[in-house]
Amino acid sequence: MQSRLRVQGHPIQPMLVTFPFGLFVSATVFDLTDVLGGPAFLGEVGYWTSVAALVAAALAAVAGMIDLWDVPVDRTRRTAVTFNLVNVAMAALFLLACLVRADAPQRGASVVLLLTEVVALGIGAVGVWLGARLVRRFDAGRRSEATTFDALADVSDATVDLAHHRP
Repeated sequence: MQSRLRVQGHPIQPMLVTFPFGLFVSATVFDLTDVLGGPAFLGEVGYWTSVAALVAAALAAVAGMIDLWDVPVDRTRRTAVTFNLVNVAMAALFLLACLVRADAPQRGASVVLLLTEVVALGIGAVGVWLGARLVRRFDAGRRSEATTFDALADVSDATVDLAHHRP
């Protein structure tokens, strides 16, 4: 299966998915620090990190929907749909936490919101596992990792001129 959205021959969606998950983890760490008595501004940083993660998650979801178009109707498609639903569930829990905090004066996290974020990250971990399965399935047989300088010979339209200077 070829992804419709590619950069240099690599599908974009697996690259995009890493951003929201990393930002969600960062937001949870900021909120944990805030709840444990850290500086109050860390709650605000956690909130805005969650907002940035939600924007990144929306972009990844759009790319995922475009790629889902080409997934064959079999077990792979079920895995891809489950992967996307799991990621949406994670983002929905973080969205809920953001909406609760939106009207707060300092947007700090509470213990309940922190636990919601931890549950969302647990759901997201399932999404990471499913995403890894999909990447392995789509790249099976096509991956040829170059481990020597012979790989440079495969580059088209590239020339290397070595000039030896003898004094």
